[in-house]
Amino acid sequence: MAKLMARLGVLLVLLVVAAEAVPAERVKCMDSKYPDCMANGYYICPSGCPQTCTINCKTCALTCPRSLPLPASPPPPKKSPPPPKKSPPPPPPKKLPPPPKKSPLHCRPRNRRHPRTPPPPPPSGEVSGQKRARCKNKTYPLSYGVEFTCPASCPTQCEVDCVTCSPVCSYDKPGAVCQDPRFVGGDGITFYFHGKKDRDFCLVSDSNIHINAQFIGRRNQDMERDFTWVQSLGILFDVHRLFIGAKKTLTWDESVDRLSVAFDGQSIYLPEAGGAKRRSESSPDVSIMRLCDANAVEIEAQGNFKIKAIVVPITKKDSLIHNYGITQEDCYAHLDLSFKFYSLHGDVSGVLGQTYAKNYVSRAKMGVAMPVLGGEREFASSGLFATDCAATRFIGSLSLSNLTDNLEHGDLSCNGGGDGRGVVCKR
Repeated sequence: MAKLMARLGVLLVLLVVAAEAVPAERVKCMDSKYPDCMANGYYICPSGCPQTCTINCKTCALTCPRSLPLPASPPPPKKSPPPPKKSPPPPPPKKLPPPPKKSPLHCRPRNRRHPRTPPPPPPSGEVSGQKRARCKNKTYPLSYGVEFTCPASCPTQCEVDCVTCSPVCSYDKPGAVCQDPRFVGGDGITFYFHGKKDRDFCLVSDSNIHINAQFIGRRNQDMERDFTWVQSLGILFDVHRLFIGAKKTLTWDESVDRLSVAFDGQSIYLPEAGGAKRRSESSPDVSIMRLCDANAVEIEAQGNFKIKAIVVPITKKDSLIHNYGITQEDCYAHLDLSFKFYSLHGDVSGVLGQTYAKNYVSRAKMGVAMPVLGGEREFASSGLFATDCAATRFIGSLSLSNLTDNLEHGDLSCNGGGDGRGVVCKR
């Protein structure tokens, strides 16, 4: 019985093996390029690949296919980048100003990409070169600070009469001295006194005031005289000496102070600011004040005189009009002056002083374009502070006899091209 069971087990195993056995595949070379291998007929696949072998016709050998590699595991998924940060919303567009309205008085700029704003129009009057002036005297509140355009007869130099609240030409009133020297006498008559260059002449001589002027100039080859201008003053009064002068200047700059003042031999310094004032320590009655930041002063000796002095150049325009022949070597800076006298006597003398005398009759020829007054020999002095002219009256003290009334000075402005014709006025 046991043997029977063993045989049945062996038989079962054989049946299982036989059921699982698979017949080997046969392959043959079919490439006609290799006839020898084709002639060998069929080959049985080896046990390593009974169903999948192939034959290499060139070598006539069986080969098993290589096992396919396992597929590689896919790479880990890439991390997606973080979402972009939200950018702040753009600012709202700025509202552009509305385009300027077209004006028939202004042209469009040619360069539209870079338009330029046109400068504001100059104040009325300055278009034609006329300057402006203000009343600076606070004791006249209705006039103080009011601005006026200079008159056409003196477009570059005028002042405001605070009493009448109106602009007036400087150096057009009695007591004025300017240009090649042009005088307005105390009698109101305009005349010229040419003198000679580099010489000194007495302008005013009285018992307690003596004023000499030094002339500078150029020789005109086509004329028999020099062109002359007042470069400096030497003033004697009481026991004092006052010097006022214009410094020699090559190129004119109105912002640079070219005025020189000295009192009793000591140079006077004033801050360069209009209204700056100084009184003499030795003589408190004498005051010096700047009228502008540079080149203009007013000097007063109480009870005796007041002088306004402004340094001005000879301009190219003046030189062309009058044929002065000014070069770049010197612009002939000189003084424009106006005088006011408080205590002159009836016999006062000098080029200008004689016109204030009690019984003076002008010797200038009336009705001509340039009435000229002579007297070079009579009024010539040997020096700026000399009192040796033939017409001298100076003694250094005030005489109370034969005094005249207070005489106003001219309120500055010599304009080139004035007609210069004399006008007789009564005091």
